[in-house]
Amino acid sequence: MLNTILHGTPTDRPPLLIAHGLYGSARNWGVIAKRLSDERQVIAVDMRNHGNSPWSDSHSYPDMAEDLAEVIAAHGGQMDVIGHSMGGKASMMLALLHPQAVRRLLVADIAPVSYTHSQIQFIEAMRQVDLEQVTRRSDAHAQLAKLGVEPALQSFFTQSLDIQEKRWLLNLDALANHMPDIMSFPQVEASWDGLALFLSGANSDYVLPEHRPQIRAKFPNARFAKIPDAGHWLHAENPRAFEHTARAFFNA
Repeated sequence: MLNTILHGTPTDRPPLLIAHGLYGSARNWGVIAKRLSDERQVIAVDMRNHGNSPWSDSHSYPDMAEDLAEVIAAHGGQMDVIGHSMGGKASMMLALLHPQAVRRLLVADIAPVSYTHSQIQFIEAMRQVDLEQVTRRSDAHAQLAKLGVEPALQSFFTQSLDIQEKRWLLNLDALANHMPDIMSFPQVEASWDGLALFLSGANSDYVLPEHRPQIRAKFPNARFAKIPDAGHWLHAENPRAFEHTARAFFNA
């Protein structure tokens, strides 16, 4: 089963599952998860091939959906779900394949469509880091900077670096092999009529008006909102607004 980080204890509200995006981890969501756990138990997962979860040669959205369904089954059988980017696509697939497992769904800055901008360049950068020369996180930052990686992403990527063991907590080979799958979204006939909030960063171009017909075809009760002063990493760039919006949606 996926590695999980639990925040808080079960309450009379449904538990909340958080699925991170590509190159992320459950730890990335620690602040928001802890704050939301004042009302309900929050369970953040490391997705497959990330963090302390098992590695696999497969990295398809149906497989990721099964991973999430297994976690939900182990914690009562139904949860509210937040999924960001890759985790948002996995969460959408979860709702489509396991409709009873999801009570409400918040999809953070992603649509059920294929994207053309690959993220492979970051795998190439991480592969080029000489881990034998890394004794502290700043050493990896410096190497990534020379490879053209911007400071915010240097910090983000190195959260998935095990300095003691000199290894990335990312299955870079599997992620590279499946980058076309990660950028796409599988064709499935199902739709899900639960309440879904598609929450975007106001400065992001990941969820466009022309995506709405495809979203509504799969999620007929979809709602749309934007977080101000935020791009694709909206939960990190404006965490208080993200937390407030998520709390209002799940508690309504």
